[in-house]
Amino acid sequence: MKILVGYKRVVDYNVRVQVKPDNSGVAIDGVKLSANPFDDIALEEALRLREKGVAEEVVIVGIGPADLTSHLRNGLAMGANRAIHVTTDAALQPLTAARTFLKLIEKEDPGLVILGKQAIDDDNSQTGQMLAALWKRPQATFASKLEIADGKATVTREVDAGLETIEAELPAVITTDLRLNEPRFIKLPDIMKAKSKPIDTIEFDSLGIESGDHLTTTHYAPPPKRSKGEMVEDAAALVEALKQKGLL
Repeated sequence: MKILVGYKRVVDYNVRVQVKPDNSGVAIDGVKLSANPFDDIALEEALRLREKGVAEEVVIVGIGPADLTSHLRNGLAMGANRAIHVTTDAALQPLTAARTFLKLIEKEDPGLVILGKQAIDDDNSQTGQMLAALWKRPQATFASKLEIADGKATVTREVDAGLETIEAELPAVITTDLRLNEPRFIKLPDIMKAKSKPIDTIEFDSLGIESGDHLTTTHYAPPPKRSKGEMVEDAAALVEALKQKGLL
């Protein structure tokens, strides 16, 4: 079985995000970029399935500009067999990303697609669900445990009432939650080996995908700065202060 894994590049989670002076977007010049944490979890789970003999090949997919190659090499160093780079300078919205994955599925014919449940830059949490609908295959989202056997994926997921276990016929789309696993540390020899692993480059425009980018962002703004605290003498003064601020 072949496993296809989404591998998106985002601003590193340790970086304090800054808005551009003209409020046109997020400043990324000179900012550390790294793999979306949920995508690292997705890749780790795919590698574990391969190590168990469930899968034979793990293929990572990145959608982005030409300099995305170094990011994909990171995924190859982690253990993926090969990578597919769909080149575009546009920041694709979830529906277009899902349509891109569908085109690659038609070409690669994977038995399983694993995506992070969301990307930490836009937090949409939509691509996996949209892909399953377009592919007309089952989905199991927010997986905290995954088992593959007898042509089925058994997924445990956290819900408001506790834990829910569901079965999905393969091929299927799985999206990963934080508790699924802890991604492995990449060793120097693996980084060297990754340089010889193949990366297939595909122009986004050559896929003939109809854009699903129907939303337009008009303005970015940082959150308001936290105001200084105010000391009050008693509970009555606190209630009055809250009323003045329109909070009560």
